[in-house]
Amino acid sequence: MVLSLSEPTTCHFASDWAANALTVVLMFGLFASYIPQHFRIIRAGTSIGFSPWFLLLGSTSSAAAMLNIITMQGPVLRCCLEVSFGKCVEISSGVLQVGSQWFLFSMILVLYMVYYPLNHKYVELEIDTHDSRPVQRVRSDIKSEEWRLSVIISWAVTIHLAFITFTTFFLLFTTGPLSDPSGRRPHQIELWATFLGVSSGILAAIQYAPQLQRTYRLKLVGALSIPMMVIQSPGGVVMAISIATKPGTDWTSWVMYAVSAVMQACLLLMCLMWKIRQRRLHIDDFGRPLGLPPSPGSPGAQSILPAASDDGEFEDHVDVRVVEESGGAGEDTPLLKPLDRVTHKGGILGWLERLRS
Repeated sequence: MVLSLSEPTTCHFASDWAANALTVVLMFGLFASYIPQHFRIIRAGTSIGFSPWFLLLGSTSSAAAMLNIITMQGPVLRCCLEVSFGKCVEISSGVLQVGSQWFLFSMILVLYMVYYPLNHKYVELEIDTHDSRPVQRVRSDIKSEEWRLSVIISWAVTIHLAFITFTTFFLLFTTGPLSDPSGRRPHQIELWATFLGVSSGILAAIQYAPQLQRTYRLKLVGALSIPMMVIQSPGGVVMAISIATKPGTDWTSWVMYAVSAVMQACLLLMCLMWKIRQRRLHIDDFGRPLGLPPSPGSPGAQSILPAASDDGEFEDHVDVRVVEESGGAGEDTPLLKPLDRVTHKGGILGWLERLRS
């Protein structure tokens, strides 16, 4: 294998204003759908409700899709060395779309780790005082199973991204000309692009299974953003059509977005069902009674999202219990302890400190 930066035989591309307009709309839609989700986690101060497996599969799937289109459009991207900046942006718009989608989804994983509830990071132990006092729960130094899993998943996503990025650019720069006069790609490039596309589609197909299961068991919307899903469900279909029209792409480049659109629509329908249920029970997306002050010390309140148990596991099933108060609460009043907000130090060092803890 020899290093080659040879250019494709032609770099003349006719401008497609309809496709360009669609790209602009899709880019705007991507940011408009993901930014509310990012701010929702930040405002709530908690990432409860997300499945770490959902974030793992989504991050690796979107990363594989991004590297797939970079591999498929290798000859087209090299034309940026010959054409103007505006034309370069136009011909690489597919990469910009897919790259933006990967970045915005990966930011959810980052925020999930930063705003992971502190009371869910460590196992709480029950201590019997052997007197008239009730059993006391004390937070231990033992990390919960889900927090350990979340840290492992973060490392897995990082290693996966580094591996497929290195392999992609290694093949692109050491396989010789990326296409012959007939437009055929080298066999290694075809195999790698197919692997990335198929793996991305498979990961996308199973990505929503753990999130659907978790949301079903919680019977709450949690930190999930319904506006994001309302935009992205039909947007995924449009995204697949847009990617399919880009030069140098094939079905492996757009299949992930079509599959994701269908699965996300299922999650959206479930969240809408829980919204109706929450309204009937007069609770918010996190199970807190509507109108209850968001302070950790609310009297007569009980959390429906418990901290880690002795074995580090969480019971996801939500059981709305009634707690009697001297104020004479009725049977239909779910008095629940609000979720603790997370107090953060600023900057990267603060995030690293919380990750180590």
